[in-house]
Amino acid sequence: MKKNNSRMITFIVGLILTMMITGCGSTSNGAMQEGKVNVVTTFYPIYVFAQAIGGEDAHVVNLIPFGVEPHDWTPRSQEIINTSKAQLFMYNGAGLEGWVPDFLKGLNKDSKVKSVEVSKGIKLIESSENDGHDHGEAEDAESVAQHHIDPHTWVSPKSALIMAENIKNSFIEADPTNQIQYEQRYQGLKDQLLELDHKFESELAKLTKKEIVVSHQAFGYLTRDYGLTQYAIMGLSPDAEPRAQDIMNLANLVKEKGIRYIFFEELVSDRIAKTLAGEAKVETMVLNPVEGLTKEQEKKKEDYFTLMEKNLQNLIIALK
Repeated sequence: MKKNNSRMITFIVGLILTMMITGCGSTSNGAMQEGKVNVVTTFYPIYVFAQAIGGEDAHVVNLIPFGVEPHDWTPRSQEIINTSKAQLFMYNGAGLEGWVPDFLKGLNKDSKVKSVEVSKGIKLIESSENDGHDHGEAEDAESVAQHHIDPHTWVSPKSALIMAENIKNSFIEADPTNQIQYEQRYQGLKDQLLELDHKFESELAKLTKKEIVVSHQAFGYLTRDYGLTQYAIMGLSPDAEPRAQDIMNLANLVKEKGIRYIFFEELVSDRIAKTLAGEAKVETMVLNPVEGLTKEQEKKKEDYFTLMEKNLQNLIIALK
């Protein structure tokens, strides 16, 4: 993780130099479009939901490029310039994007963009782990309180349903003329999420085993909503380093409970997960927190729903 001072220097230098960021899915790929609701989203799940609901009436651009782990990303000046021209800025909240307060302060003073915290209304999970995010030096009481909040709301279809409704409502408020279209497209997305929710409920309810071991504590909402328990090698930040004793304790737990797989994710190193799996003499398998797509997944036209379906299938294999 970057130190506070270095992060602020990077932020300020980016403002001064007005550097263009490159990469798939970033706002540098296009200007705002006349005649549409221009929306800037922070990362992949919000981008997908906003595109689905906005449809042809919206122009949606995403800040964090595909293949980039969102926990450590910080914006540069071009994101600020483009967002100042948009009507809506959608971010997850719950402590995920610690750079948002500074980002919003940096917007053009004449900007009329409305910021939307799409996780609002979700019953958030408190964690004993520090979130690992760099919130900067000037932290208020609210941001400090968020240090122990699990931000990974979107990994549960139940929470994703609330996020989708918040996104729909923000579109209607920004563009009431097209309310019917937003409502119709939202209903299509809602139906997909409800179907996914039903699959998770029905399939996981059939399994007698309910405990999983994951590399990154990103599945709290998923496990809470579908009756599972997660044991994490690392905390809310995916790049934290566990102690050797932590690895040994988890290895013993894996053996005691008959757990056969250690889950890891694709956007961060699988080294520690494989270390634990070797110690416990079990196998590894992917459980995707769906924070973004790899380049390979993008080429294969994977999306939130296909990745979540794969998550369900891998959970079924691991918990049989």
